Amino acid sequence: MAIEEQGQGKDFRNYGLSEDILRAIDSLGYEAPTPVQREVIPRVLAHRDCTVRAQTGSGKTAAFGIPLCELIDWEENRPQALVLTPTRELAGQVKEDLVNIGRFKRIKAVAIYGQQPFAAQKIELHQKVHAVAGTPGRMLDHIRRGTLDVERIRFLVIDEADEMLNRGFIEQVEAIIDELPKERVTLLFSATLPDDVDRLCRTHLREPLHIEIESPGVAVDRIAHKLYIVANGGKLALLKAVTVAENPDSCIVFCSTKEAVDEVNRELRRSGYSCDKIHGGMEQDDRFEVMHAFRRREFRYLIATDLAARGIDIEHVTHVVNFDLPMDSEKFVHRIGRTARAGLSGEAITFAVPQEERRLAEIEHYLGFELPRFEAPSKAEVEAARDAFELKLQAEEAPRLDKRELLSQDIMKLYFNGGKKKKLRAVDFVGTIAKLEGITAADIGIIAIQDNVTFVDILNGKGPLVLRAMKTTTIKGKQLKVHEANK
Repeated sequence: MAIEEQGQGKDFRNYGLSEDILRAIDSLGYEAPTPVQREVIPRVLAHRDCTVRAQTGSGKTAAFGIPLCELIDWEENRPQALVLTPTRELAGQVKEDLVNIGRFKRIKAVAIYGQQPFAAQKIELHQKVHAVAGTPGRMLDHIRRGTLDVERIRFLVIDEADEMLNRGFIEQVEAIIDELPKERVTLLFSATLPDDVDRLCRTHLREPLHIEIESPGVAVDRIAHKLYIVANGGKLALLKAVTVAENPDSCIVFCSTKEAVDEVNRELRRSGYSCDKIHGGMEQDDRFEVMHAFRRREFRYLIATDLAARGIDIEHVTHVVNFDLPMDSEKFVHRIGRTARAGLSGEAITFAVPQEERRLAEIEHYLGFELPRFEAPSKAEVEAARDAFELKLQAEEAPRLDKRELLSQDIMKLYFNGGKKKKLRAVDFVGTIAKLEGITAADIGIIAIQDNVTFVDILNGKGPLVLRAMKTTTIKGKQLKVHEANK
């Protein structure tokens, strides 16, 4: 089915969204719907199945996240939405985005994926959870073990379906679908629609609306390309020369292997660069920490494998360097899509050795244009630019809050040293806190009750007030220790 009538919403208020969702959208700094949001939001609100061909960086997470958070029934304790992602990083980000969009509605979202303790995830899933984001393998494991209840699932999102196919996850995705209620809304997002993904759509979606937002050349008009042909062994010297001459504010350098990432990161650090690295050989917590620091602009150069290329939403990247050519053209597109996001412009710099002319031609054919060739910066050009480069490296740029942290500025998470084993329920915390002077139920956010501890989000800047009052206030006759949580 071709795309139907154009989405009418030029403003988020045109969609009939609740004030809680609109308030979160405003706090997150979303000014107007992107093209994919204009098309998808009203269709999901109307309970339509959709296949959406859109690139990363198009705002697609909010395109499904906003209507999901609007339609989720807060009173229902069991999960109502599943979001399948090909990577752990993307699962974590989707979960974060759902929590932020649903912040004032108190939507509880969790992320589940491998390399995390199964038992801890089981405990989290046993609590009130509205939405679950995760990778197919771990999601299917929880479903089959009965630790993820899918009886009330009303929404399924398959994100980056083409990458699911590349990673061999399609069978697991279909196994998950077979476990879900037939009456549901299914959304499939993909940058491309290979045959197996198209078959998935025809088999498992009900009369889907097909929406295509952007051609394969992501933001071509906003990305300036430069191609350098470089001899084997000359890439590191060229990288240093080019980065001095270009002097980027924020740059991702893509390498093909973990070993190359380690080497480039090590050499740049020796040269005084403000940099860090991310690849699949690192612990998950370390990878999240690096991405968080890069998002906050705590360093300027991120050296990465393609792991970081898909779905990671960082708006301020001014330059992308393809230190190594990727093995296929789609990966090239996803790499360069890390820059020129949110309507900004960017630069994509590509290195290729003479033996890679054939692969280069395939990429150019896929893009639909030739990459302009450039000569390496001369010694004179590099030296002329060095003072400005050194000045920027030495400048201590204050870490900036990203849009998620801006939303969280007025939110304080409180820790209480009591939970299920003391027979405490969410209603006990709400009832007690809402009775405090100057506090209403609208000031209370997500409540996560564990066996021995409870975490409560206090909204609207009221955290310090609640913290002081609860030091001398009992809950169900119990005086609990309370302090600001570390997480």
